[in-house]
Amino acid sequence: MTKSPSSSTSSDSARGFFYALSAYALWGALPLYLKAVSYIPSLEVVVNRVIWSLPVAVILLALSGQLKEMVAILRQPKLVGMGLVTGLLVTSNWLIYVWAIEHGQTVASALGYYINPLLNVLLASLFLNERLNKTQWVSIGFAAAAVVLLAISHGGLPWISLALPLTFSLYGFFRKSMPVAALPGFTLEIMIVFLPAFIYFLMLVGKSQDHFVHGTWTDIGWLVLAGPFTAIPLILFAKGAKLLRYMTLGLMQYIAPTLMFLIAVFVFKEPFAKIDLGAFVLIWIGLVIYSWSSFTQYRANKQAE
Repeated sequence: MTKSPSSSTSSDSARGFFYALSAYALWGALPLYLKAVSYIPSLEVVVNRVIWSLPVAVILLALSGQLKEMVAILRQPKLVGMGLVTGLLVTSNWLIYVWAIEHGQTVASALGYYINPLLNVLLASLFLNERLNKTQWVSIGFAAAAVVLLAISHGGLPWISLALPLTFSLYGFFRKSMPVAALPGFTLEIMIVFLPAFIYFLMLVGKSQDHFVHGTWTDIGWLVLAGPFTAIPLILFAKGAKLLRYMTLGLMQYIAPTLMFLIAVFVFKEPFAKIDLGAFVLIWIGLVIYSWSSFTQYRANKQAE
């Protein structure tokens, strides 16, 4: 029995939600890993993220039978150019984020990722012709109010809180516009930034300043884990981005910074004021309103079928 277009769309949305939810949950827990390697310079950590993501991506390509598709992509200069843009954006985001966690700026990083969905909504409205209904705009208003509270609580918006959402919003926008499947697209990005990363790695090794060749077995283990810790959530995110509305994808991003805030406060013992609690309440009210509106809209569409 052939599925109707509407049922296929519902199935795609459900799968996209699962992919995006998994990606954001993994990103939310990532500070635990980054804090564990905080004794390693941030640029070296990012370099190893790139280096060890490539074999993970190639293995997954082989297992999924997408190697031929990857070869075809590499023969298209336009796609390679788009991969260069997204690759530079995501590696810039990594570097800022790793540096922030290493320097005790987990709260500032979480604040940045709370701002991220607002930028996604702006990009979607301006360039993707996506529109929110009135109820969903109310949810955005609660989120915006929460960001203002958090900014007041922490004495303004530090550069980390601006650079992180800007680089990742642009990455998500261009990645969604890229006519390439999730895994080949991620592999393309990593292949493009691999050479400069590997050259820097060799420079560190030559100066005996690296933590891989001249490090302990613990150092080596942590750095190798950077590959799957980087590749898996990004691939899941790209899959979700292809199946979900960009605005929905953006609003789900509150999951990651919420986990980051909880880790910052309860694990890293960073300060948490009452005004932060108020911001959390506003954020979750906004999420409930948006989810209720989306569910109501979904039920209406099902009844119309």
